[in-house]
Amino acid sequence: MKYLYKVKSKTLAILAASMVTLNSCDIDVIPQDRYAEDVIWSDPKTMEMYINGLYAEFKNFQFGLFPGLGTNNSVDALADALKYTSNVPGIGTVNLMATNASGINPGAVGLNYWATGYSRIRRVNEFLNGLHHKSVVSDSEKLKYEAEAKFIRAYSYFWLAKIHGSVIILKDINEYANKNNPRSSEKDVYDFIIEDLTFAGENLAKTNLSGRATKGSAYALLSRVALHAGSIAQYDKKIYNQDPLTGIPANLAREYFTKASDAGQQVINLANEGLYDFETDFTTIFSKKDTKESIFRIDFAAPNMTHQYDLWFAPPKDDATNNAQVLGVPTAEIVDEFEMEDGTKFSWNNAAHATNPYANREKRFAATILHNGAQWRGRTLNTTPNDNVEGFIPYGEVGNPRRTVTGYYLRKFLDPTNSSFYVNGSTQSWHVLRYAEVLLNVAEAKLHLEDFNGAASLLSTLRSKRGLPAVAFGSLTQGMIAIEHERAVELAFEGHRYWDLRRWRKAHITLNDRKMTGHRIAAAGNSLNYEVVPVDDADREFTTKMYYFPIPAPELTNNTELTQIQGW
Repeated sequence: MKYLYKVKSKTLAILAASMVTLNSCDIDVIPQDRYAEDVIWSDPKTMEMYINGLYAEFKNFQFGLFPGLGTNNSVDALADALKYTSNVPGIGTVNLMATNASGINPGAVGLNYWATGYSRIRRVNEFLNGLHHKSVVSDSEKLKYEAEAKFIRAYSYFWLAKIHGSVIILKDINEYANKNNPRSSEKDVYDFIIEDLTFAGENLAKTNLSGRATKGSAYALLSRVALHAGSIAQYDKKIYNQDPLTGIPANLAREYFTKASDAGQQVINLANEGLYDFETDFTTIFSKKDTKESIFRIDFAAPNMTHQYDLWFAPPKDDATNNAQVLGVPTAEIVDEFEMEDGTKFSWNNAAHATNPYANREKRFAATILHNGAQWRGRTLNTTPNDNVEGFIPYGEVGNPRRTVTGYYLRKFLDPTNSSFYVNGSTQSWHVLRYAEVLLNVAEAKLHLEDFNGAASLLSTLRSKRGLPAVAFGSLTQGMIAIEHERAVELAFEGHRYWDLRRWRKAHITLNDRKMTGHRIAAAGNSLNYEVVPVDDADREFTTKMYYFPIPAPELTNNTELTQIQGW
C-alpha cells in the first residue's frame, strides 16, 4: 500500500506511508493534500486509496512483530523456540517479559494492542458508514468493499481477542456517539469475528487486485479464528480466570471446530481448483514472490518498500560492514524437534544421532536452522566459542552480543543472495496466511470432531510434501502430539507458537519454571561435544492469569462502562 489515511471531520487527509505492499499491490493514484468527504465517495480512485490504507494494519505484525514490544519475531521469543540475544532493555525487553510475569499489570500490559487496534477498527467503521451512505458505486462493488473492510476489521479484533478475550464490540460508527461502552463476552467477540469473515468469504472473489483479500484469505483466517475459539472452549473451562465475560462454554467446542474445518475445506477446494499448492522445495516458499503456498502476504520491493529482517537475524559474517544485529536465535528445543529424514524422532540418547546431530535430518531442518558446520553463503559456519565473530557466547556475558547465545542462527526468511542488506534493506515476503497452516487447522479441528482418519490424512498429505512418511493415530491424545509437533516445525518462526500454547492452555506448563537451552559445542578429541546450556539467566514465568492480559489502565479511566478483567 502506498498511503495511510486519517479521517478528520469531513475531510480525508492522505498521508505518505512506509510504502508497504501486499502481494505487490500498486495503485497509481496521484495524491492530493486533502479531499472533501463527498469527493472521496464519488471518486472510485479515492475509495481505492482509502481501502488500500486500511490494509496497512497487516504491516504491524510482519515477520512476527508485535506493536511496541520489540522487533521481528518478538512474540516467538516469548515462546520456547527463539531466544533474543540481548539482556538490555529495549531490544532485550522481550527477555525481561518472558522471565518476569509480575511486571505485567494494567499499567504495563506487556502485549498492548488496545489503542492501535481500536484506531484501525474505527477507521474501518468510518469506511463502512461512508460506503453505505455516501458512495455512488454499484451494489456489487459495495459488497466487495464491505467484504474487504470486514476482513480487515476481523483481523484487528482477533488480535484483541487473543490478548484479552473479552473486549468491546463496535460494529457501527454511530456507536461512537457514546464513549462509554462495556466489554462483550469472549464468545460474542469470537462470534462477531466469525460473522465478519463469513461475510467476507461469501462476497469476495477467488482472485482480487494483487495484494487484496480474496475468498481464500477470508476462509483461511476464519479457520484460524474458529480453531482458536474451539480450543478455548475445549481447554479453558473457566479454570484459569473467573471473569464472567471470559471463556467460551465447553459444550460449544464442537460447533467452533466444525466451523474451522468447514472454512479450511473451502480453501482446500480452491487449492483443488489450482489456486494454491505446495512447493517442492520448502526453502522457496520464503523466497518466491509468486508461491502458491501463500494465501495472503505482504510483499516488498526496493528501494522504497523494504524491511530489515536480514539485518536483524543474519549471522554476523553475512554483513561486511559489521552491522548485523543477531537479535534472536533458535533454541535447542526447536532444533531437537525436527525429525530424521526417515521420520523417526531425533534423540541425543541415540549414539548415531548424538555423534552427528545435524546429518540426515528432515528437509525443513536445513531450510529453518543454521548450525555449526552448515554451508552458508560460501563458508562453513563455526558456532563454537572459538570463533569470536559468530561463535557461541553465553547469554548475559555481554549486554548486546550480536552473535549466537544458543549455538544456532535462523535460516528461514533469510535471503542468501542479499549482500547489502545494511544499506539497501531486504525484500522477502511475509506470509500472513499460508496453505500449510490451513491443512494443520483442519486436521486439528477434525481430530477434535473424532475424525481421526481425516485428521491423519491431512497431516500425512503435508508430511508427504515435506518428504516425510505418513502418520496414523487412534485417539485425541495421540493426534494432538502429532499436530503440536507438526505445527512447531512447519510454522517455526512464523508467529504461531506462543498463541498455540496459549489456546491449548499449555503455556503455563511449557513456559513456566524452566530455562530454555542451547548447545555449547567444543572439540573432544576427533569429535565434538554438545553441551546443553541454559540460555536464560532466570526461570521463565507464565502464570495462568496471563491467558487474559489486563486492559490498559488509561482505557478504564476514559470509559466508565469498561471494567478490568477479573484477576488484574
